[in-house]
Amino acid sequence: MSALPESLAEIVEDFAAVEGQDKLQLLLEFSRELPPLPEHLAQDAMEPVPECQSPLFLSVDAGDPAQVRLYFSAPPEAPTTRGFASILAQGLDGLSAEQILDVPDDFYSALGLSDAVSPLRLRGMSAMLARIKRHLR
Repeated sequence: MSALPESLAEIVEDFAAVEGQDKLQLLLEFSRELPPLPEHLAQDAMEPVPECQSPLFLSVDAGDPAQVRLYFSAPPEAPTTRGFASILAQGLDGLSAEQILDVPDDFYSALGLSDAVSPLRLRGMSAMLARIKRHLR
């Protein structure tokens, strides 16, 4: 996936380097790395992503289109959703709006999680990216 920004491409490479259940383990590691919300941002001011099976909220701060800030909130008991949010946070936070808009909508397929995670859960990750892009457009 040549259109991926370097930070997201590295994450995709990390997933490509592992097989089977190790992919789930890596996703769980990402779930533990989801950054906490900054104090100024209350969850009730964030946008829900109802396509996710677990409660997920996001906020897109594009005040500076050269450095978009992304914030996610998901409960600890939703590790898959938190993992997906963390992948997007680590892969896209701080990039320009243009770089984020250029990310292929189906980039998550390159993570190779389709055998380990339900299509419904993968749709949640797709919905997160779609909402981020909608905010940036």
